[in-house]
Amino acid sequence: MIIDSHCHLEYEPLISNLNEVVDRAFRNNVKYLLSISTTNESYSHILKIVDKYKNIYGTYGIHPHETKNYKSLNEAEIIKKINMNKKIIGIGETGLDYYYEKSDQKTQKKIFVEHIKAAQTLNLPLIVHTRSAENDTFQILKTEKTIKDFKVLIHCFTGSKEFAHKLIDIGCYISASGVVTFKKSKELADTFLSLPNNKILVETDSPYLSPEPLRGKPNEPSNIVHTVNFLAKIKNINSEEFGEVTSSNFFKLFGKLS
Repeated sequence: MIIDSHCHLEYEPLISNLNEVVDRAFRNNVKYLLSISTTNESYSHILKIVDKYKNIYGTYGIHPHETKNYKSLNEAEIIKKINMNKKIIGIGETGLDYYYEKSDQKTQKKIFVEHIKAAQTLNLPLIVHTRSAENDTFQILKTEKTIKDFKVLIHCFTGSKEFAHKLIDIGCYISASGVVTFKKSKELADTFLSLPNNKILVETDSPYLSPEPLRGKPNEPSNIVHTVNFLAKIKNINSEEFGEVTSSNFFKLFGKLS
């Protein structure tokens, strides 16, 4: 079994062909999908999707790019949104993105902390996006964890090996996307090789970041098999076994799914 721990089923072209997308995933042994919120609008679609499909779950959060439009968002509002449906099992995606900096750093950090507070209160995993912001991401997570511990999943990790191991040291899980399969991602592949298997999850981030050999095409959850096969090969273990390991890690974070 494989679990796609991070996809955006509410985005095109997935949402217009969702029955087929879900069927293809299931035929490829991808049994559960977690659709990740980025805005209030995306969340409204996710609520409808999780009600329709038994094997799809969701999260609520505001992407760091969008925080300029959510400057007043606070812990209480996040908790209220999450409590709208029992199949909302995580908080995010949230975090820091200084690469594009579509929202200013101060606002990103403020809203990131509000998501963290909600994760601490609800004991739900926090799904973190971090790009070109390693120091601030780590310091905020480390500081907040000393106040009250909470569960963290770093999604679509593309950072340095040093950053990855610092995150592992404070109890974070780290997710691999199709980026790890890219020919120019040898350092990233080496980083994942160095990480303990019991801390790794897999994802598509679909409809983005199709893995090799599908790079450049719209991504979807069924394509996660290429990422699993790639990681299993460099880890020198059976692909099916590695899929089960990453699924077990998902359940440790998010709990058993019905």
